[in-house]
Order: sequence, then C-alpha cells, then structure tokens
Amino acid sequence: MYPEYLVEPMRAELTNVGFEELKTVEAVDEAIKSEGTVFVVVNSVCGCAAANARPAAKLAAANAKHPQKLVTVFAGMEKDAVDRARSYMMPFPPSSPSMALFKDGKLVHIIERHQIEGRPAQMIAENLIGAFEQYC
Repeated sequence: MYPEYLVEPMRAELTNVGFEELKTVEAVDEAIKSEGTVFVVVNSVCGCAAANARPAAKLAAANAKHPQKLVTVFAGMEKDAVDRARSYMMPFPPSSPSMALFKDGKLVHIIERHQIEGRPAQMIAENLIGAFEQYC
C-alpha cells in the first residue's frame, strides 16, 4: 500500500476527465456486470502508467465514440477491488497498468503492461480507439 498523498495526483489524472474510482468489490461488480460498455483502467504508480497508460486512456476517452462507463482501480491500494477487477480479465495474468474493455459484462479487449511499456501514448490510444469504434 502506498500513502494516499502519493497516489492522489495519479488518481486525479483519470478522475478529472470523467473516470469513476472503484474502491470496493461491490462497486467493481456493479460496473463491470452492467449493460453496455465499460472501460477499466488498472492504474499504477509505475513510470509506464505515468508516461503511457494514463495519457493513452485520457486520449482514448476523449474520442467521439467511447464506452458508456469509464472506471479505474488502483494497484497497490484497494487490493480487494483490484483483485476483483483482475478476476474479470482472466485468463490474462494480473498486470498493472492494464486496460480492459467490457461489453455487457464480457471482456472484449485488453491491453496488458507489456503492450504499454515502451510504446507511445498515442499508439496505445489508437489501439483503444479501434476497440471503442468496434464495440461501443
């Protein structure tokens, strides 16, 4: 667990653009199992989250066609909520940061850490936008 003062600015990067922070198992279940499309970002303190994942998520969320719900959980903080979100992403192994798109409760697209590290935010955003165009 990290001190809240350390992660608050990292949380705010997403919540300030419309992402809802999910901090409980119940909130995760409600969001992911809902009808329609849900974009989940597993946020992290790592450098690739700061340089690549969060900027890509913000760019993609600003696209004209985007998921109905934008949500985030924070790795290293609300463990139960993060574990629950990751359980919906199986069979993909846990990774943070990561991003997943769900449609009617089913995983339809995922970007894992190894697809984030070393890639420009714009490239990741284009990948996400392609999924949004297809599923949203």
